[in-house]
Amino acid sequence: MFNSSFDAAIPAICVTLAGLVVMLAESFRGKDERMPLGGLAIIGLVGAGVACVLLWGRNTSSFGVLAADNYALFVNLVLVAVGILTVVFSSQTLERDHIPAGEFYALMLFSIVGMMLMAQATDLLLLFLALETMSIAVYVLTGIRRDQLQSTEGAFKYFLLGAFASSFFLYGIAFTYGVAGSTSLDRIGSVIAAQSMSGNPMILLAVGLLIVGFGFKVAAVPFHMWSPDAYEGAPAVVTGFMSTGVKAAAVAAFARVFLSALEPMVASWSPVLWLVAAATMILGTVLGVAQTSLKRMLAYSSIAHGGYLLVGLVAANDVGKAAILYYLAAYALTNLAAFGVIALLGSRDRANDDLRDYAGLWYTHPALATLMTICLLSLGGFPPTAGFIAKWYIFTAAVGAGHYGLAIIGVLSSVVSVFFYLRIVVMMYMSERDARPVPPPLTTVGLAGLAVSVAGILYLGILPSRVLDWAQASVSTIF
Repeated sequence: MFNSSFDAAIPAICVTLAGLVVMLAESFRGKDERMPLGGLAIIGLVGAGVACVLLWGRNTSSFGVLAADNYALFVNLVLVAVGILTVVFSSQTLERDHIPAGEFYALMLFSIVGMMLMAQATDLLLLFLALETMSIAVYVLTGIRRDQLQSTEGAFKYFLLGAFASSFFLYGIAFTYGVAGSTSLDRIGSVIAAQSMSGNPMILLAVGLLIVGFGFKVAAVPFHMWSPDAYEGAPAVVTGFMSTGVKAAAVAAFARVFLSALEPMVASWSPVLWLVAAATMILGTVLGVAQTSLKRMLAYSSIAHGGYLLVGLVAANDVGKAAILYYLAAYALTNLAAFGVIALLGSRDRANDDLRDYAGLWYTHPALATLMTICLLSLGGFPPTAGFIAKWYIFTAAVGAGHYGLAIIGVLSSVVSVFFYLRIVVMMYMSERDARPVPPPLTTVGLAGLAVSVAGILYLGILPSRVLDWAQASVSTIF
Protein backbone atom coordinates (compact mmCIF):
# COMPACT_ATOMS: atom_id res chain seq x y z
CA MET A 1 0.00 0.00 0.00
CA PHE A 2 2.80 2.42 0.88
CA ASN A 3 5.15 2.99 -2.02
CA SER A 4 5.35 6.76 -2.50
CA SER A 5 7.57 9.46 -1.10
CA PHE A 6 4.71 10.47 1.21
CA ASP A 7 4.75 7.22 3.19
CA ALA A 8 6.30 8.63 6.37
CA ALA A 9 3.96 11.63 6.32
CA ILE A 10 0.72 9.63 6.12
CA PRO A 11 -0.04 9.61 9.90
CA ALA A 12 0.41 13.39 10.12
CA ILE A 13 -1.62 13.87 6.92
CA CYS A 14 -4.54 11.90 8.40
CA VAL A 15 -4.61 14.12 11.49
CA THR A 16 -4.20 17.30 9.41
CA LEU A 17 -7.14 16.37 7.19
CA ALA A 18 -9.24 15.65 10.26
CA GLY A 19 -8.38 19.10 11.64
CA LEU A 20 -9.37 20.77 8.35
CA VAL A 21 -12.63 18.83 8.20
CA VAL A 22 -13.47 19.86 11.77
CA MET A 23 -12.79 23.50 10.89
CA LEU A 24 -15.04 23.31 7.81
CA ALA A 25 -17.80 21.54 9.72
CA GLU A 26 -17.67 24.19 12.45
CA SER A 27 -17.83 27.03 9.91
CA PHE A 28 -21.00 25.61 8.31
CA ARG A 29 -22.65 24.61 11.59
CA GLY A 30 -25.80 26.47 12.53
CA LYS A 31 -26.13 28.31 15.82
CA ASP A 32 -27.93 25.51 17.66
CA GLU A 33 -26.98 22.67 15.31
CA ARG A 34 -25.14 19.73 16.86
CA MET A 35 -22.38 18.06 14.86
CA PRO A 36 -20.26 15.04 15.77
CA LEU A 37 -17.03 17.06 15.72
CA GLY A 38 -15.43 14.80 18.30
CA GLY A 39 -16.29 11.80 16.14
CA LEU A 40 -14.59 13.42 13.14
CA ALA A 41 -11.48 13.99 15.25
CA ILE A 42 -11.45 10.37 16.40
CA ILE A 43 -11.78 9.14 12.81
CA GLY A 44 -8.68 11.10 11.82
CA LEU A 45 -6.75 9.85 14.85
CA VAL A 46 -7.77 6.24 14.24
CA GLY A 47 -6.67 6.62 10.61
CA ALA A 48 -3.28 7.86 11.79
CA GLY A 49 -3.03 4.92 14.20
CA VAL A 50 -3.84 2.42 11.43
CA ALA A 51 -1.22 4.04 9.20
CA CYS A 52 1.37 3.69 11.98
CA VAL A 53 0.57 0.00 12.38
CA LEU A 54 0.83 -0.62 8.62
CA LEU A 55 4.14 1.28 8.44
CA TRP A 56 5.62 -0.65 11.38
CA GLY A 57 8.91 -2.30 10.46
CA ARG A 58 9.19 -0.62 7.04
CA ASN A 59 11.63 2.09 8.19
CA THR A 60 10.55 4.51 5.46
CA SER A 61 11.34 8.19 5.08
CA SER A 62 9.94 11.18 3.21
CA PHE A 63 11.70 14.17 1.67
CA GLY A 64 14.92 13.28 3.47
CA VAL A 65 13.80 14.97 6.71
CA LEU A 66 10.93 12.82 7.97
CA ALA A 67 11.41 9.25 9.24
CA ALA A 68 8.79 6.61 9.91
CA ASP A 69 11.06 4.28 11.87
CA ASN A 70 9.61 2.19 14.67
CA TYR A 71 10.81 4.73 17.24
CA ALA A 72 8.70 7.51 15.74
CA LEU A 73 5.76 5.18 15.12
CA PHE A 74 5.75 4.04 18.77
CA VAL A 75 5.59 7.67 19.93
CA ASN A 76 2.92 8.44 17.33
CA LEU A 77 0.75 5.61 18.64
CA VAL A 78 1.09 7.05 22.15
CA LEU A 79 0.03 10.45 20.77
CA VAL A 80 -2.95 8.90 18.99
CA ALA A 81 -4.07 7.33 22.28
CA VAL A 82 -3.64 10.69 24.05
CA GLY A 83 -5.71 12.42 21.37
CA ILE A 84 -8.55 9.89 21.46
CA LEU A 85 -8.78 9.93 25.25
CA THR A 86 -8.74 13.74 25.23
CA VAL A 87 -11.70 13.75 22.85
CA VAL A 88 -13.54 11.27 25.06
CA PHE A 89 -12.96 13.27 28.25
CA SER A 90 -13.83 16.57 26.56
CA SER A 91 -17.20 15.36 25.26
CA GLN A 92 -18.85 16.27 28.57
CA THR A 93 -16.81 19.34 29.47
CA LEU A 94 -16.79 21.52 26.32
CA GLU A 95 -20.48 22.34 26.25
CA ARG A 96 -20.59 22.68 30.03
CA ASP A 97 -17.72 25.19 30.07
CA HIS A 98 -18.91 27.04 26.95
CA ILE A 99 -15.75 26.14 25.02
CA PRO A 100 -16.23 26.20 21.21
CA ALA A 101 -15.91 22.56 20.16
CA GLY A 102 -14.75 23.29 16.61
CA GLU A 103 -11.88 25.48 17.76
CA PHE A 104 -10.91 23.07 20.50
CA TYR A 105 -10.77 19.93 18.34
CA ALA A 106 -9.07 21.69 15.42
CA LEU A 107 -6.36 23.15 17.66
CA MET A 108 -5.89 19.83 19.41
CA LEU A 109 -5.46 18.00 16.11
CA PHE A 110 -3.04 20.55 14.68
CA SER A 111 -0.96 20.39 17.85
CA ILE A 112 -0.85 16.60 17.51
CA VAL A 113 0.43 17.06 13.96
CA GLY A 114 3.30 19.10 15.37
CA MET A 115 3.94 16.44 18.02
CA MET A 116 4.07 13.68 15.41
CA LEU A 117 6.47 15.64 13.24
CA MET A 118 8.69 16.29 16.25
CA ALA A 119 8.96 12.55 16.86
CA GLN A 120 9.70 11.88 13.18
CA ALA A 121 11.97 14.80 12.30
CA THR A 122 15.53 13.94 11.28
CA ASP A 123 16.44 17.55 10.54
CA LEU A 124 16.72 20.36 13.09
CA LEU A 125 14.85 22.88 10.94
CA LEU A 126 11.86 20.57 10.53
CA LEU A 127 12.06 19.86 14.25
CA PHE A 128 11.82 23.59 14.96
CA LEU A 129 8.84 24.04 12.63
CA ALA A 130 7.10 21.06 14.22
CA LEU A 131 7.80 22.43 17.70
CA GLU A 132 6.27 25.80 16.78
CA THR A 133 3.25 24.13 15.15
CA MET A 134 2.62 22.25 18.37
CA SER A 135 3.38 25.18 20.66
CA ILE A 136 1.21 27.83 19.02
CA ALA A 137 -1.84 25.56 19.10
CA VAL A 138 -1.22 24.66 22.76
CA TYR A 139 -0.78 28.33 23.71
CA VAL A 140 -4.26 29.06 22.33
CA LEU A 141 -5.75 25.97 23.99
CA THR A 142 -4.35 27.11 27.34
CA GLY A 143 -6.22 30.41 27.11
CA ILE A 144 -9.30 29.14 25.28
CA ARG A 145 -11.54 30.23 28.18
CA ARG A 146 -11.15 33.90 27.30
CA ASP A 147 -13.60 35.03 29.96
CA GLN A 148 -11.40 33.76 32.83
CA LEU A 149 -8.47 35.85 33.99
CA GLN A 150 -6.55 32.88 35.37
CA SER A 151 -6.69 31.10 32.01
CA THR A 152 -5.55 34.20 30.12
CA GLU A 153 -2.70 34.78 32.58
CA GLY A 154 -1.47 31.20 32.30
CA ALA A 155 -1.58 31.33 28.50
CA PHE A 156 0.30 34.64 28.40
CA LYS A 157 3.08 33.35 30.68
CA TYR A 158 3.32 30.15 28.65
CA PHE A 159 3.50 32.07 25.37
CA LEU A 160 6.03 34.63 26.59
CA LEU A 161 8.43 32.11 28.11
CA GLY A 162 7.86 29.74 25.19
CA ALA A 163 8.91 32.45 22.74
CA PHE A 164 12.16 32.97 24.66
CA ALA A 165 12.81 29.22 24.78
CA SER A 166 12.15 28.89 21.04
CA SER A 167 14.66 31.64 20.30
CA PHE A 168 17.31 29.82 22.35
CA PHE A 169 16.51 26.62 20.46
CA LEU A 170 16.78 28.39 17.10
CA TYR A 171 20.13 29.90 18.05
CA GLY A 172 21.26 26.39 18.99
CA ILE A 173 20.31 25.19 15.51
CA ALA A 174 22.22 28.12 13.95
CA PHE A 175 25.41 27.37 15.91
CA THR A 176 25.11 23.67 15.10
CA TYR A 177 24.83 24.51 11.41
CA GLY A 178 27.83 26.78 11.69
CA VAL A 179 29.91 23.92 13.06
CA ALA A 180 28.59 20.95 11.05
CA GLY A 181 27.50 22.73 7.86
CA SER A 182 24.16 20.91 7.96
CA THR A 183 20.98 20.62 9.99
CA SER A 184 20.54 16.91 9.22
CA LEU A 185 20.94 14.80 12.35
CA ASP A 186 22.88 12.10 10.49
CA ARG A 187 25.28 14.62 9.00
CA ILE A 188 25.76 16.39 12.35
CA GLY A 189 26.61 13.13 14.09
CA SER A 190 29.06 12.12 11.37
CA VAL A 191 30.90 15.47 11.40
CA ILE A 192 31.19 15.57 15.20
CA ALA A 193 32.47 11.99 15.34
CA ALA A 194 34.90 12.36 12.43
CA GLN A 195 36.45 15.63 13.56
CA SER A 196 36.44 14.95 17.32
CA MET A 197 34.69 18.24 18.00
CA SER A 198 33.49 17.46 21.53
CA GLY A 199 35.75 20.22 22.91
CA ASN A 200 34.83 22.85 20.34
CA PRO A 201 33.39 25.91 22.19
CA MET A 202 30.93 26.56 19.36
CA ILE A 203 29.38 23.09 19.49
CA LEU A 204 29.29 23.22 23.30
CA LEU A 205 27.37 26.50 23.09
CA ALA A 206 25.01 24.93 20.54
CA VAL A 207 24.35 21.95 22.80
CA GLY A 208 23.66 24.24 25.75
CA LEU A 209 21.14 26.26 23.75
CA LEU A 210 19.40 23.09 22.53
CA ILE A 211 19.14 21.88 26.13
CA VAL A 212 17.38 25.14 27.04
CA GLY A 213 14.84 24.68 24.25
CA PHE A 214 14.11 21.06 25.04
CA GLY A 215 14.21 21.66 28.78
CA PHE A 216 11.41 24.22 28.51
CA LYS A 217 9.10 21.80 26.70
CA VAL A 218 9.89 18.99 29.15
CA ALA A 219 9.33 21.47 32.05
CA ALA A 220 12.74 20.64 33.48
CA VAL A 221 14.30 22.81 36.20
CA PRO A 222 15.18 25.68 35.83
CA PHE A 223 12.93 26.04 32.78
CA HIS A 224 9.75 24.97 34.56
CA MET A 225 8.37 28.36 35.68
CA TRP A 226 5.49 28.37 33.21
CA SER A 227 4.16 24.95 34.12
CA PRO A 228 2.16 25.48 37.37
CA ASP A 229 0.36 28.64 36.17
CA ALA A 230 -0.39 27.24 32.71
CA TYR A 231 -1.62 23.93 34.13
CA GLU A 232 -3.84 25.65 36.69
CA GLY A 233 -5.25 28.23 34.27
CA ALA A 234 -6.07 25.88 31.40
CA PRO A 235 -9.22 23.74 31.39
CA ALA A 236 -8.49 20.40 33.06
CA VAL A 237 -8.89 18.45 29.82
CA VAL A 238 -6.37 20.78 28.11
CA THR A 239 -3.97 20.44 31.05
CA GLY A 240 -4.12 16.66 30.77
CA PHE A 241 -3.52 16.85 27.03
CA MET A 242 -0.51 19.15 27.17
CA SER A 243 1.03 17.47 30.23
CA THR A 244 1.16 14.20 28.31
CA GLY A 245 1.28 14.96 24.59
CA VAL A 246 3.72 17.87 24.75
CA LYS A 247 6.02 15.99 27.13
CA ALA A 248 5.95 12.84 24.98
CA ALA A 249 6.83 14.73 21.79
CA ALA A 250 9.53 16.82 23.48
CA VAL A 251 11.21 13.84 25.17
CA ALA A 252 11.06 11.83 21.92
CA ALA A 253 12.78 14.63 19.98
CA PHE A 254 15.21 15.25 22.87
CA ALA A 255 16.28 11.61 22.84
CA ARG A 256 16.59 11.43 19.03
CA VAL A 257 18.84 14.50 18.88
CA PHE A 258 21.05 13.80 21.89
CA LEU A 259 21.32 10.01 21.70
CA SER A 260 21.77 9.97 17.94
CA ALA A 261 23.32 13.12 16.46
CA LEU A 262 25.04 14.31 19.63
CA GLU A 263 25.95 10.87 20.97
CA PRO A 264 29.68 11.40 20.26
CA MET A 265 29.54 14.26 22.79
CA VAL A 266 27.84 12.29 25.54
CA ALA A 267 30.72 12.95 27.94
CA SER A 268 30.13 16.71 27.56
CA TRP A 269 26.35 16.96 27.92
CA SER A 270 25.69 14.03 30.26
CA PRO A 271 26.94 15.85 33.44
CA VAL A 272 24.73 18.84 32.62
CA LEU A 273 21.66 16.68 32.18
CA TRP A 274 22.60 14.80 35.37
CA LEU A 275 22.29 18.04 37.33
CA VAL A 276 19.11 19.07 35.51
CA ALA A 277 17.48 15.68 36.13
CA ALA A 278 18.39 15.71 39.83
CA ALA A 279 17.15 19.28 40.35
CA THR A 280 13.95 18.53 38.44
CA MET A 281 13.10 15.48 40.54
CA ILE A 282 13.88 17.23 43.82
CA LEU A 283 12.12 20.53 43.14
CA GLY A 284 9.05 18.94 41.54
CA THR A 285 8.59 16.66 44.54
CA VAL A 286 9.32 19.19 47.30
CA LEU A 287 7.05 21.91 45.90
CA GLY A 288 4.35 19.39 45.09
CA VAL A 289 4.01 18.55 48.78
CA ALA A 290 3.08 22.15 49.61
CA GLN A 291 0.22 22.51 47.09
CA THR A 292 -3.46 22.69 48.00
CA SER A 293 -4.72 22.76 44.41
CA LEU A 294 -4.82 19.33 42.78
CA LYS A 295 -3.99 20.78 39.36
CA ARG A 296 -0.92 22.60 40.71
CA MET A 297 0.10 19.49 42.61
CA LEU A 298 -0.10 17.42 39.42
CA ALA A 299 1.82 20.18 37.64
CA TYR A 300 4.74 19.77 40.03
CA SER A 301 4.29 16.02 39.79
CA SER A 302 4.63 16.37 36.02
CA ILE A 303 7.86 18.30 36.54
CA ALA A 304 9.21 15.48 38.71
CA HIS A 305 8.23 12.88 36.12
CA GLY A 306 10.12 14.90 33.52
CA GLY A 307 13.15 14.43 35.75
CA TYR A 308 12.63 10.66 35.80
CA LEU A 309 12.53 10.66 31.99
CA LEU A 310 15.79 12.61 31.90
CA VAL A 311 17.36 9.89 34.05
CA GLY A 312 16.82 7.45 31.18
CA LEU A 313 18.38 9.98 28.82
CA VAL A 314 21.43 10.42 31.05
CA ALA A 315 21.86 6.64 31.39
CA ALA A 316 22.07 6.39 27.57
CA ASN A 317 22.23 2.58 27.64
CA ASP A 318 19.92 0.08 25.97
CA VAL A 319 17.72 -0.31 29.06
CA GLY A 320 17.43 3.45 29.49
CA LYS A 321 16.51 4.09 25.86
CA ALA A 322 13.73 1.50 25.92
CA ALA A 323 12.61 2.65 29.37
CA ILE A 324 12.06 6.18 28.03
CA LEU A 325 9.46 4.95 25.53
CA TYR A 326 7.78 2.67 28.05
CA TYR A 327 7.68 5.49 30.61
CA LEU A 328 6.07 7.82 28.05
CA ALA A 329 3.27 5.31 27.41
CA ALA A 330 2.69 4.61 31.11
CA TYR A 331 2.81 8.27 32.12
CA ALA A 332 0.51 9.37 29.28
CA LEU A 333 -2.23 6.93 30.29
CA THR A 334 -1.90 7.68 33.99
CA ASN A 335 -1.70 11.46 33.97
CA LEU A 336 -4.35 11.91 31.29
CA ALA A 337 -6.76 9.74 33.27
CA ALA A 338 -6.06 11.75 36.45
CA PHE A 339 -6.82 15.02 34.70
CA GLY A 340 -9.83 13.34 33.10
CA VAL A 341 -11.25 12.79 36.58
CA ILE A 342 -10.70 16.45 37.43
CA ALA A 343 -12.37 17.53 34.19
CA LEU A 344 -15.40 15.31 34.71
CA LEU A 345 -15.87 16.44 38.33
CA GLY A 346 -15.75 20.14 37.49
CA SER A 347 -18.63 22.44 36.67
CA ARG A 348 -19.04 25.75 34.86
CA ASP A 349 -18.97 27.76 38.08
CA ARG A 350 -16.52 25.63 40.05
CA ALA A 351 -13.46 23.70 38.88
CA ASN A 352 -13.52 21.33 41.88
CA ASP A 353 -9.72 21.07 41.74
CA ASP A 354 -8.98 21.87 45.37
CA LEU A 355 -7.80 18.99 47.53
CA ARG A 356 -10.77 19.43 49.87
CA ASP A 357 -13.13 18.93 46.94
CA TYR A 358 -12.14 15.25 46.92
CA ALA A 359 -13.04 14.63 50.55
CA GLY A 360 -15.63 11.88 50.72
CA LEU A 361 -15.60 11.24 46.96
CA TRP A 362 -15.96 7.53 47.70
CA TYR A 363 -19.44 8.16 49.10
CA THR A 364 -20.69 10.26 46.14
CA HIS A 365 -18.84 8.65 43.19
CA PRO A 366 -17.32 5.32 44.29
CA ALA A 367 -16.36 4.25 40.76
CA LEU A 368 -14.61 7.54 40.11
CA ALA A 369 -12.79 7.37 43.46
CA THR A 370 -11.55 3.88 42.60
CA LEU A 371 -10.30 4.95 39.18
CA MET A 372 -8.59 8.02 40.62
CA THR A 373 -6.94 5.89 43.31
CA ILE A 374 -5.37 3.63 40.69
CA CYS A 375 -4.08 6.67 38.78
CA LEU A 376 -2.52 8.17 41.90
CA LEU A 377 -0.93 4.86 42.92
CA SER A 378 0.57 4.57 39.44
CA LEU A 379 1.97 8.11 39.61
CA GLY A 380 3.48 7.20 42.98
CA GLY A 381 5.05 4.04 41.56
CA PHE A 382 3.04 1.40 43.47
CA PRO A 383 2.82 -2.15 42.09
CA PRO A 384 1.08 -3.59 40.17
CA THR A 385 0.64 -0.42 38.12
CA ALA A 386 2.44 0.88 35.05
CA GLY A 387 4.17 3.58 37.09
CA PHE A 388 6.00 0.99 39.19
CA ILE A 389 7.43 -0.85 36.17
CA ALA A 390 8.34 2.43 34.44
CA LYS A 391 10.28 3.73 37.43
CA TRP A 392 11.89 0.34 38.02
CA TYR A 393 13.39 0.26 34.52
CA ILE A 394 14.42 3.92 34.61
CA PHE A 395 16.31 3.45 37.89
CA THR A 396 17.73 0.12 36.72
CA ALA A 397 19.11 1.89 33.65
CA ALA A 398 20.75 4.53 35.86
CA VAL A 399 22.37 1.89 38.08
CA GLY A 400 23.52 -0.07 35.02
CA ALA A 401 25.21 3.05 33.65
CA GLY A 402 26.94 3.74 36.96
CA HIS A 403 24.82 6.76 37.94
CA TYR A 404 24.15 5.52 41.46
CA GLY A 405 23.66 8.99 42.93
CA LEU A 406 21.02 9.87 40.34
CA ALA A 407 19.20 6.60 41.00
CA ILE A 408 19.21 7.26 44.76
CA ILE A 409 17.85 10.78 44.26
CA GLY A 410 15.13 9.36 42.01
CA VAL A 411 14.10 6.70 44.50
CA LEU A 412 14.05 9.14 47.43
CA SER A 413 12.03 11.74 45.52
CA SER A 414 9.61 9.03 44.45
CA VAL A 415 9.19 7.98 48.09
CA VAL A 416 8.52 11.57 49.18
CA SER A 417 5.99 12.04 46.38
CA VAL A 418 3.96 9.18 47.82
CA PHE A 419 2.86 11.60 50.55
CA PHE A 420 0.89 13.94 48.33
CA TYR A 421 -0.58 11.11 46.26
CA LEU A 422 -1.78 9.16 49.29
CA ARG A 423 -3.07 12.36 50.91
CA ILE A 424 -5.75 12.54 48.21
CA VAL A 425 -6.56 8.85 48.60
CA VAL A 426 -7.04 9.32 52.34
CA MET A 427 -9.36 12.27 51.70
CA MET A 428 -11.47 10.33 49.24
CA TYR A 429 -12.04 7.36 51.56
CA MET A 430 -11.57 8.58 55.12
CA SER A 431 -12.88 12.16 55.18
CA GLU A 432 -16.46 13.30 55.32
CA ARG A 433 -17.70 15.60 52.63
CA ASP A 434 -18.36 19.14 53.80
CA ALA A 435 -21.10 21.51 52.66
CA ARG A 436 -19.64 22.03 49.21
CA PRO A 437 -21.83 21.13 46.20
CA VAL A 438 -21.93 17.49 45.13
CA PRO A 439 -20.08 17.00 41.81
CA PRO A 440 -22.27 16.71 38.70
CA PRO A 441 -23.39 13.33 37.31
CA LEU A 442 -20.99 11.67 34.91
CA THR A 443 -21.57 10.54 31.35
CA THR A 444 -21.13 6.95 30.23
CA VAL A 445 -18.57 8.03 27.62
CA GLY A 446 -16.39 9.73 30.23
CA LEU A 447 -16.49 6.77 32.59
CA ALA A 448 -15.74 4.40 29.71
CA GLY A 449 -12.67 6.46 28.77
CA LEU A 450 -11.44 6.35 32.36
CA ALA A 451 -12.05 2.62 32.56
CA VAL A 452 -10.03 2.01 29.38
CA SER A 453 -7.19 4.17 30.71
CA VAL A 454 -7.09 2.34 34.04
CA ALA A 455 -7.22 -1.02 32.25
CA GLY A 456 -4.17 0.08 30.28
CA ILE A 457 -2.40 1.16 33.47
CA LEU A 458 -2.97 -2.24 35.06
CA TYR A 459 -2.04 -4.12 31.88
CA LEU A 460 1.27 -2.26 31.59
CA GLY A 461 1.92 -2.93 35.27
CA ILE A 462 1.06 -6.65 35.28
CA LEU A 463 2.10 -7.73 31.78
CA PRO A 464 4.75 -5.23 30.68
CA SER A 465 6.99 -7.55 28.66
CA ARG A 466 5.24 -7.16 25.30
CA VAL A 467 5.27 -3.35 25.37
CA LEU A 468 8.86 -3.35 26.65
CA ASP A 469 9.85 -5.61 23.74
CA TRP A 470 8.16 -3.19 21.33
CA ALA A 471 9.98 -0.29 22.97
CA GLN A 472 13.33 -2.10 22.73
CA ALA A 473 12.72 -2.94 19.07
CA SER A 474 11.71 0.64 18.40
CA VAL A 475 14.79 2.34 19.84
CA SER A 476 17.06 -0.10 18.01
CA THR A 477 15.95 1.45 14.70
CA ILE A 478 17.70 4.78 15.40
CA PHE A 479 20.29 4.22 18.15
